[in-house]
Amino acid sequence: MYFSRQGWLAGCAAWLLAGAAARGGTVDVRVENPPPSGVVVAWLFDDPDAFADLRDPLRTRLLPPEGGMPARFEGLAPGTYAVLVFHDVNGNRALDQNFMGIPREPLGFSRRYWGRGAPVFAAASVDLEPGGQVPVDVELKEIFGRKGLIGVGLGAIVQSSPYRGADSVRVQPIPAITYIGERIQLLGPVAQAGLIHWPKIRLAATARYRLGAYDEDDSRYLEGMGDRKDSLFAGLALQAPLAWGLRMSAGYEHDVLDRVGGGFGRLRLRRGFQFGRVSIAPSAAINGLTAELARHEYGVRPAEARDDRAEYRPDGAVNLELGLGVSAEWREAWRVILNASVEFLSKELRDSPIVDEGEVFHGFFAVNYTF
Repeated sequence: MYFSRQGWLAGCAAWLLAGAAARGGTVDVRVENPPPSGVVVAWLFDDPDAFADLRDPLRTRLLPPEGGMPARFEGLAPGTYAVLVFHDVNGNRALDQNFMGIPREPLGFSRRYWGRGAPVFAAASVDLEPGGQVPVDVELKEIFGRKGLIGVGLGAIVQSSPYRGADSVRVQPIPAITYIGERIQLLGPVAQAGLIHWPKIRLAATARYRLGAYDEDDSRYLEGMGDRKDSLFAGLALQAPLAWGLRMSAGYEHDVLDRVGGGFGRLRLRRGFQFGRVSIAPSAAINGLTAELARHEYGVRPAEARDDRAEYRPDGAVNLELGLGVSAEWREAWRVILNASVEFLSKELRDSPIVDEGEVFHGFFAVNYTF
């Protein structure tokens, strides 16, 4: 049997390529500014959600201090990968995080990516061809300066009305100021401060700005009942990461300005997902309103009763709330935030003579620039 020289060379090349593909691809990680001492850890990810949460890396490698040979991830299937490298200052082989879940130790990402929020897989990822080799250079940086991360922008709180004859939607523009520090976090109308950090659970002080339920001129059925004013609610919450990327929070907040009296408790589950530069987080919550809050927003006092509006004193109520948070990174420092939810009123509240809708829509929108 006769083989041409060209055919023989083509066969050899195909054999070599097939062998390289069978061995898998390689990602080589080099730190541009290695620390003079200590351990440097490299994490390889192929899951955008795990990358955003800084959890469950596909593989781990240790790099020698003061540079030297790169960390090599070998035998990889073709696909898309991202790398996180951190200086393990205390040598515990874990990425230490503060109360808010922000890394304390110097770190860096593949493609020299550096965002201002949860890391974006699509911005840091590299593509690995069958049997290929991809070099990755990483620069280690500190996330926090002495003043933390500060952001400014514009936002608005939106809330629909479940009341009879009220077709209006309340819109309250607010400055979208954000701050993330070692223990304090401010995100628009919501703030929290870390108090105690146990290994698997955290206790935080929380606060939020709550819109007034209605103005009496929203509907003729509300005339003479006065305006329900905005107020500040504050309390405590337990927060914990669960399996499969779920996050749980359970807490209670009370009206600290005493404009309403009473407060509400909330048990919420939340899970984040990443799609390119967009992160979405569906959530489900059980909200428990005290009798004081339920009567303030849905009750009718004896002095307010009339022929078409009977006196009504609801007890405490329990509502189901389903929500969706969306965050989109734009040019690393800019971020667009949208939080929306639908709260389904309990029968206790739907039976009020001033209510004719069973759901309340809550929304928050902001455009923010982080320094």
